[in-house]
Amino acid sequence: MLFETNPVNLRDLVTKAWAGEIQLPDFQRPWKWDDERIMSLLATVALGYPLGVMMTLETGGSELQFKARPIEGASIPDGVMPAELLMDGQQRLTSLLQALASEDPVDTKDARGMKLLRWYYVDMARVLNPDADMKDAIVSVPTDRKALDASGKRVDLSTREAEFAAGMFPLRVVYDSPARGRWRRGYENSDDSHPDIWERFEATVLNNIDIYQIPVIRLDKATPKEAVCIVFEYVNTKGVQLTTFELLTATYAANREYSTEHGEDFHLPAEWAALKDRLARHNAVSEIDDTDFLRAVCLVSTHFRRRGRPGTDAFTQPAASCKRSDILDLELSEYRRWAPDIESGLEWSARFLDRQGIFNARDVPYRTQISSLAAIRTVLGAETDSPEAEGKIARWYWCGVLGEQYSGSLDSRLPRDLEQVAEWVRGGREPASVTEASFNAARLDTMTTRNSAAYKGVYALVLMQGCYDWIFYSEPIDAAFCVDQEADVGLIFPKDWCVKNHIEASRRDSIVNKTILASRTRRIMGNSAPSDYLARLQTEVGLPTNWIDDTVSTHLIEPAHLHANDFDKFYLARSAALLTLIEEAMGKRAVSSEAAPETIEDYEPEQPE
Repeated sequence: MLFETNPVNLRDLVTKAWAGEIQLPDFQRPWKWDDERIMSLLATVALGYPLGVMMTLETGGSELQFKARPIEGASIPDGVMPAELLMDGQQRLTSLLQALASEDPVDTKDARGMKLLRWYYVDMARVLNPDADMKDAIVSVPTDRKALDASGKRVDLSTREAEFAAGMFPLRVVYDSPARGRWRRGYENSDDSHPDIWERFEATVLNNIDIYQIPVIRLDKATPKEAVCIVFEYVNTKGVQLTTFELLTATYAANREYSTEHGEDFHLPAEWAALKDRLARHNAVSEIDDTDFLRAVCLVSTHFRRRGRPGTDAFTQPAASCKRSDILDLELSEYRRWAPDIESGLEWSARFLDRQGIFNARDVPYRTQISSLAAIRTVLGAETDSPEAEGKIARWYWCGVLGEQYSGSLDSRLPRDLEQVAEWVRGGREPASVTEASFNAARLDTMTTRNSAAYKGVYALVLMQGCYDWIFYSEPIDAAFCVDQEADVGLIFPKDWCVKNHIEASRRDSIVNKTILASRTRRIMGNSAPSDYLARLQTEVGLPTNWIDDTVSTHLIEPAHLHANDFDKFYLARSAALLTLIEEAMGKRAVSSEAAPETIEDYEPEQPE
């Protein structure tokens, strides 16, 4: 067994946290409980009720070496190494440590999120009232220790004598035996003492706190990294789930070889932030996230480390891998070796996507596919620069997009694509992603929003084949035009016209009835019939009708159908034209609508654009 569960006395947990024997892994995100939750927690302990399980991880394992930091409120000298890391229970133990053992007020907030510093007391008389709620007996006071109690009575607890007079026991001394003894003697010797109250209070509330135990799951130091990540995701449900990036951040920060050589820890978030700033200059890859980047690094690292091993083959058992366990095993030296090359691969990917008619991150069909693309470039290098190589990579790319292959599990898809595309470029056989891809002609009728990768892919193909705006016609629509003229996708037969003419919503909203145009062009078109807005566009540009028609036709639209306001003929002809474009990109025939019929009802409803 990699774990054991034992009850641990709360006093021991607080003592160990205070001494630094229990600390937090650096990937734990700081977050504080509000004042109300802390009072409820203290009431739970005072009543002896359970507050749930905590989890720790034994340190000292060869695989699990995380940078640690003290639990907030604990004052630990530099260099103290923890025996255990707190994996689950951060907020509860932090709150209890600060409320029951710290000489400083608890750093918390109110329900609105306003920052507070609070001391916590127990109203001894109220807690012994059988009709009173324990939570009402827990009193939170500001740093000057002057506040209203639960009944609305003003109390001044700024001196020990004032505490005696109010019968308010300070919870900060509950585990400090000398201080607790002095407080008891002072109370018993004061004019405001009630011996019977103290004895009952000590026998019930303080005794509950003294003997309070918490079940603690203790993970063995031999626990694999992947198991730690999974455990954190499924057990730490009240916090924010741990990501692979955060776990690697803690692992890399604990790398002593790097720290010794450079005089500081390796800070992965800072490295990633700087890289993201550089990638922001390349619009199509500007929204790559940390996991996408780590996947690409891991793909290349494993590809080169495992090549030539017995049993590895591009088509049966790829050398490359990007499973979470492999990413978690990615050594810092390997990350530093390949990260710059992957960054260069992403810059190349942005230029490649631009040549495919994909100019910005919003229009990237599958962000995750870029991990494969950057890895392919890194493995092949300049071999991708020949027209033949780019043609093969483009065909693989469009088969993935239009075949909608990157919607499922990536653990097998990405490594297989890297290995097989690289082999194909070098003269090997066609990748499975190409041979297995298919496009159903009926799918055109069901693509209505950017939620569909194929939808984004179709209008990128229209841009790639060279289309012109209907009033800004001097150059084909490109990345600069899209920015300068706020170009976006709009309806060719406008919504109001379609509603008046009883065009069903699925065909009206389909990608077939959409194209990309400048914002000014779309405004001129408005909600008019196509014949009307074409006349206005002709007046706007002052050119003959056939010139306007020529620019319209660059969008694979038959102008005569717009002049005649004939939606059915328009839809049929443009569907056929788009299908030809798709078949050319994929290098194969589409499946006919008769062979594989589809309707919008076959898909989960998409969110509107």
